[in-house]
Amino acid sequence: MQHSIHRVTAFEIVEPFVLRVRFDDETQQQVDLRPVLRGELYGPLRDPAMFERVAIDPEVHTLVWPNGADFDPATLHDWPDAGPRMAEMARGWAETRG
Repeated sequence: MQHSIHRVTAFEIVEPFVLRVRFDDETQQQVDLRPVLRGELYGPLRDPAMFERVAIDPEVHTLVWPNGADFDPATLHDWPDAGPRMAEMARGWAETRG
């Protein structure tokens, strides 16, 4: 099975927890991350101040946060298919205490 390689080239926060992400193939996705903001890694991103600290990692060209959270650029690129699968997985992630 072949895995597509994509790079994030730009993003903007369009509303709380929703990003418009642009890729090196000149496509873009609107990515609503609310359904996956659970668990030890992604749960802290429910804090708007933490979420807004998103940046593009210059080495791997994906979105990253200061707590180490990130997403595979291919997952972001294919969010219409990957997002619901990630949301289903996230339902099983333990909640963290803030």
